[in-house]
Amino acid sequence: MSDEQDAAGTGPACEPEPGTAPEPEATGLAAVEPEPPSPAAELEALRQENAELRDQALRRRADFENYKRRVERDRALASQDALARALAALVPTLDNLERALGAEAPEGSLRDGLKLIHRDLLAALEGLGLHTEDPTGGVFDPERHQALTHEAVPGFAEGAVVEVFGKGYALGDRLLRPALVKVAKGEADPHQDGPEKLH
Repeated sequence: MSDEQDAAGTGPACEPEPGTAPEPEATGLAAVEPEPPSPAAELEALRQENAELRDQALRRRADFENYKRRVERDRALASQDALARALAALVPTLDNLERALGAEAPEGSLRDGLKLIHRDLLAALEGLGLHTEDPTGGVFDPERHQALTHEAVPGFAEGAVVEVFGKGYALGDRLLRPALVKVAKGEADPHQDGPEKLH
């Protein structure tokens, strides 16, 4: 090999060894590092992240408040249902006491005792929200009354409640037992022997 080839750098001594990468300077490429974000961009990114976290927190809080209200509403409904069932179970007892008091019997300690029991029981149940409905003389309401008979009665307009066989009972707006009534109908039919009974 001549000295001229060595001086020109074309000889074997200038070739890189196999398996080694050329130096960046040898290829003319320099390592590029990413530029750090500006303070304004960092501040905007933090503001956006803060807004997103705040929105998530508000949503979680709203969901929790809705959950609490739903649990309270369900608890109140369950309590109201239990009370309604208990009061409805006592309605026949009130009916029996009123029938006993309505029966002809001499005044005495036994009758006075029944009056006292009926009054105290009714007062206790009214204290729990029970109220009675006696529609005598009013207009028949199929949503609040149950007609047991229809009968033409002088002095009563058609559809009027003539007699109450059993008072209605309600707890607030919830009907526990409709009033059992006799309802007046139009003029008497000469071909009908007696009152029309509903089954």
